[in-house]
Amino acid sequence: MMAKTILSVDDSASIRQMVKLTLTGAGYTVVQAADGAEGLARARDMAVDLVVTDLNMPVMNGLDLIRELRKLPTYKGVPIIFLTTESDAAMKQEAKVAGATGWITKPFQQEQLVTVVRKVLGA
Repeated sequence: MMAKTILSVDDSASIRQMVKLTLTGAGYTVVQAADGAEGLARARDMAVDLVVTDLNMPVMNGLDLIRELRKLPTYKGVPIIFLTTESDAAMKQEAKVAGATGWITKPFQQEQLVTVVRKVLGA
């Protein structure tokens, strides 16, 4: 069985590293991007099964990234999870409208991330 590929988009190298270690350890393949624009470019280059993105990033933020991804036919049904320090209800609602599947608040527990990922990927 092919390992599912997850795109991790975050401007914090330490967060990207932790997401990578956590999800690689759980058996997933992880591709990284440092901001929304880079994440979008990666997503256009290859098919991924799930996107985990930060909200506040330079160049292109997470909300804009989600909106752009949802315009691509290949990303209509791909789950997108926000991993962010934001916990504002209005912001969560806006993310949902933009097309976010789930929301994890930083700092996150590694088990929590794996649980959510498995749930949205149906594994």
